[in-house]
Amino acid sequence: MRDLVRHKVGKTNPLWRMYRTISFFKVVKNFVIIEIGRFAPSTRLKHWLYTQGLGMKLGRHVSLAYKAMPDLMYPEKIYIGNNTIIGYNTVILTHEYLVDEYRIGDVRIGSNTMVGANVTILPGVTIGNNVTVGAGSVVSKDIPDNTTCYPHPLMMRSKRDE
Repeated sequence: MRDLVRHKVGKTNPLWRMYRTISFFKVVKNFVIIEIGRFAPSTRLKHWLYTQGLGMKLGRHVSLAYKAMPDLMYPEKIYIGNNTIIGYNTVILTHEYLVDEYRIGDVRIGSNTMVGANVTILPGVTIGNNVTVGAGSVVSKDIPDNTTCYPHPLMMRSKRDE
């Protein structure tokens, strides 16, 4: 089960009234920083923008590939360990808005981990150390250390089994 904080709402879906739950100005600031970072050719520049401008917790030598998309509303809830790669067009979500509630949860990604291209990581998920997440995966539950995962369906294999 994902580690989420759930907020029930009234009759109107929470996305319709999202600026009651988060500052409009925070979203605009995050949007500008993330869009610059998504297209920036330098991983060092992205690292600086995301840690200093968004409050993300990134270890040493973390690389976010071209068009990787950290959460727009709560990027400060993203923690990534040392020497980790986040692949092209990957989305890391720390919030989700549903019809009758919204949910918020930290995303923790360990060290020496590789997240492939076009992966979606849902809120409240922990991905361990020395993990490989194959391209196109949807990470909807925790992944333990030393595991390889790939989609269709999501499969896990310990690196000890190789």
